[in-house]
Amino acid sequence: MSDVESPIGYEIRIEGVLDPSWFEDLNVRSDDRQTVILGRFADQSALHGLLARIRDLGVRLISVRRVDPEEDRTQ
Repeated sequence: MSDVESPIGYEIRIEGVLDPSWFEDLNVRSDDRQTVILGRFADQSALHGLLARIRDLGVRLISVRRVDPEEDRTQ
């Protein structure tokens, strides 16, 4: 295992439609019911920072899922 780990991809689903401009450097798509955010995070603190921003928006978090490298569309 190396000292520096590569960023890990995550898919975050949120209830409702959010403005993609709120999430710089992340892939954001929405339908009429939910928003999906795809991104790569250097470490757990970066992921928790985004989750705190989502919490502060007062929206409902549906799921957080680690994305396997072969299905990671953020690269």
